[in-house]
Amino acid sequence: MKKLVFILLSTLSTFVFAQDQYIKGMAKAMDFWQEGKIVEASNLFERIAAAEEDKWIPYYYIAMVNTTASFGEKDEEKLRQQLEKAKEYLDIAKNISPDNSELLIQEAMINTAWMAFDGATYGPMLSGKNIQLYNKALQLDPDNPRVLFSKAEWDMGTARYFGQDTTPYCKDVEKAVELFATFKPSEEPFYPDWGADRAKEVLAQCKA
Repeated sequence: MKKLVFILLSTLSTFVFAQDQYIKGMAKAMDFWQEGKIVEASNLFERIAAAEEDKWIPYYYIAMVNTTASFGEKDEEKLRQQLEKAKEYLDIAKNISPDNSELLIQEAMINTAWMAFDGATYGPMLSGKNIQLYNKALQLDPDNPRVLFSKAEWDMGTARYFGQDTTPYCKDVEKAVELFATFKPSEEPFYPDWGADRAKEVLAQCKA
């Protein structure tokens, strides 16, 4: 009996230590990202993902870091490397966590980064795909404010591109802001929680 208790305590201690190291590593990677150290952040997220193969969140952040760094990038080769890496790791995350609305939004962001770089080339290829991704995310997770706001912002961008009124989508932005105030995301460490400030900014523009 004592041997069994010792084994159980040893296993628990190992788990707690591993979880502590995971949290510290993720926090450090987040600090790198906030400091604008994109390569360092991406590399650390990759090392964490390699050690935590059953967790989708490190893979998600590899994709997120490389995607956000691609907006405004003028060097096509660098852009391609970043977005291909983002898609590679996003696909791994999707295999770990299928039908995850957060991952569908991230995939749409990758597509949007391509379109922001060259709308004439990538718009016809990817705009329809983004509509499908946002609709699926909304179907899976209708009360997630990130889903509602991301879709509304995409719809607004599409409307502007075609010279149409964006006002009809302001109601979705307003609803997203309301949902952000009460939304309780997963308690899983580092679960995505972005979007509230941006939604408030867009809502203020709607009311201006």
